[in-house]
Amino acid sequence: PGSYISKVYVKVQNPLEASGCYMERVHSKVRRAKEGLVDMVAQGLSGEKPVALVESEQMLFVGSSLTGFGEVVLEGGQVIRLQAPQDGRSYILVPSDYRSFMDRHEASANLWKTLTAVTGLTGATLLAGIVCNYFGKQDDRSR
Repeated sequence: PGSYISKVYVKVQNPLEASGCYMERVHSKVRRAKEGLVDMVAQGLSGEKPVALVESEQMLFVGSSLTGFGEVVLEGGQVIRLQAPQDGRSYILVPSDYRSFMDRHEASANLWKTLTAVTGLTGATLLAGIVCNYFGKQDDRSR
C-alpha cells in the first residue's frame, strides 16, 4: 500500500524453506505417547522412549506484512518473485521491518563483543597474576 506502482505483486517462492519466525501459532496440544507392542519393540531397538507428542499448527494470516531477505526475480511486468538465493545464502522472512531486524542483530553482536572483552580481560588478569606469583616465588628463592 502506498507504493508508486500499485499493480506489482510479490510472490514468495517456497516460504517454508525460509528461516525466521514469521508464522503465528494457532494450535498447540501435548498428547501422551502411545504404548503398544510395536512401539515397545521400536523403543527397545532405538533406545529412545517418547514421553509425549507435541502437535503444533502455525499459519501466516492473510494481509500480514513481512520483510524478506533473498533473491528477487522479475517475472513478467507485474510479478516479482522472492526466492532462496542460488549461491546458498540464507533465505529469511521476518514479521518486522528492515530496521528492527538490523537493530536486533546489532544488539546481539554488541552483546558478544562485550562478553568477548570481559572474558579477554579476565583471562589476561589471571595470566598476569600467575606470572607475577611464579616470578615472585623465584625471586624469593634466589635471596
